[in-house]
Amino acid sequence: MNTQNPKKTHHILILHGPNLNLLGSREPQYYGKTTLESVNAMLEEEAARQNAELRILQSNHEGALVDALHQAIGWADGALINAGAYTHTSIALHDALRAAAFPAVEVHLSNIYAREPFRHHSCIAPVCLAQVSGFGAQSYLLALRGLICHLEKQP
Repeated sequence: MNTQNPKKTHHILILHGPNLNLLGSREPQYYGKTTLESVNAMLEEEAARQNAELRILQSNHEGALVDALHQAIGWADGALINAGAYTHTSIALHDALRAAAFPAVEVHLSNIYAREPFRHHSCIAPVCLAQVSGFGAQSYLLALRGLICHLEKQP
């Protein structure tokens, strides 16, 4: 008889903010040549290995990202969020992440601290568990693994 408990399925919301639909062609010197579709496929593959279920949304509209966070309350165990330019301006996303109350990891493809000074401030960092930046598309995988590791340690 197998006495091991089956591994819990983690429900994770993935949010991609404005202009991330242009990955692969927009400023490849900062964001690389990997498309958003490829990033999502990598995340889905890793999620399958980690026994996680993902809901993925990309939107150029701040309100759609806020709505997705609200809709994930009660479903999501955690979230990855690349808020794009909204990282630096959105009090609404800050408040929605705080209200959602599940752990979130802020993700950036580029190292925002090695870029223009206006990118050095994150409005959402204070309500996120962690931040992963500067590793290109791998930032998402590192963030997903870190979030799942954090969730596995929770009672």
